[in-house]
Amino acid sequence: MDACANGLLRKHLDLPVAVWPRAILRTSSGFLRITFPFTGMLGYEFLNSRGVHCVVAGKTSTARKTEMATALQFAGRVDAEGFPAARAWENAPAMRFHQDWQGKHADRKRETEVRLLWTREVLYLRFFAHYRSVTVFPDAEPSGRRDQLWDHDVVEVFLQPAGSNGPHYKEFEVSPNGFWIDLDIGPGEKRNLQSGLRRRVKVHGQSKTWMAELALPMKSLTAQFDPTKAWRVNFFRVEGATEPRFYSAWRPTGTAVPNFHVPEAFDTLVFKT
Repeated sequence: MDACANGLLRKHLDLPVAVWPRAILRTSSGFLRITFPFTGMLGYEFLNSRGVHCVVAGKTSTARKTEMATALQFAGRVDAEGFPAARAWENAPAMRFHQDWQGKHADRKRETEVRLLWTREVLYLRFFAHYRSVTVFPDAEPSGRRDQLWDHDVVEVFLQPAGSNGPHYKEFEVSPNGFWIDLDIGPGEKRNLQSGLRRRVKVHGQSKTWMAELALPMKSLTAQFDPTKAWRVNFFRVEGATEPRFYSAWRPTGTAVPNFHVPEAFDTLVFKT
């Protein structure tokens, strides 16, 4: 089961000082240069994972907000890398969260903002995350795909399109260095979704923020997209090199230990024209 094993080796990059190496990341749309601070203290430590990605049932939180998630229709042109220009995101409603998966221990220095845009062909998401530190994997498949990505820092979205049968949903994750994973989740199982997603990431060391943009083909999400029908969704964030890590959720799952796989906690996603 995901993230349920003890003793996983992880690579920790703590980023508080201004020494600035550069990395060239291979993405699905080309190569991306990222500049980020690095202390020079590269170490390995063992993670005792607490099971955030165990696909099990859990109780939901009773503390709920009334706002829905809204994706705004995008009618403009994409930039050279195939993403909406920065100004296109300005009118998209923002969903923000900085509490943990139980709705407790708010930390504004780890606040996450999510905005969504849609066309009939693509669902775009932009995450903007404040961080205290960054922990990433040093390696991935040539495409950037990385199993167990949630064992390091990530932003995540779980999507349940209209007409989904039972507790089935799609999971997408991206890390601060551009690695990614996509999964099709069902009761007690998961499989590689092979969605054809595209992503772009930027890390800003001076402001201690990072941004991730995702372009998800609609055909990988639903057989027939109908913007008049609402979906279900939740957004998540994981940060930290060792336990207790910061497991953050837009809609708290309310489980005793960190667990994001609680579709009962998903909220409504509507598509606005």
